Amino acid sequence: MSTRVLIIDDEPNIVISLEFLLKREGFAVSIARDGEEGLAAIRDLRPDLVVLDVMMPKLDGFAVLQAVRADPTLAATRILMLTAKGREAEQKKGLTLGADAYMPKPFSTHELIAKARELLTRVD
Repeated sequence: MSTRVLIIDDEPNIVISLEFLLKREGFAVSIARDGEEGLAAIRDLRPDLVVLDVMMPKLDGFAVLQAVRADPTLAATRILMLTAKGREAEQKKGLTLGADAYMPKPFSTHELIAKARELLTRVD
């Protein structure tokens, strides 16, 4: 069975790029275009990894992250925050709230794939 990755991002160009990259690597990819849809998709799909933007309509990425970490049935979900909000304060906030990793946009495709693979193979 393929590893399931959920992309939660409202920027169409980023979604297209991420979807292409992740599918090329053999992942089964699903997409949500805002925080509410993304949180519902996490509950329904139980992805192995979530690539989560911060700035989105309805619920921002920090709120999605907090909701996932507060739900014992979802808390172990791997979350890679990928966002234009790359200042140290935002990174610290994301990691403090429980993100497994935080990458600023623009991102290196090689680094993104390497980080995704690292998160998916890491044993806590």
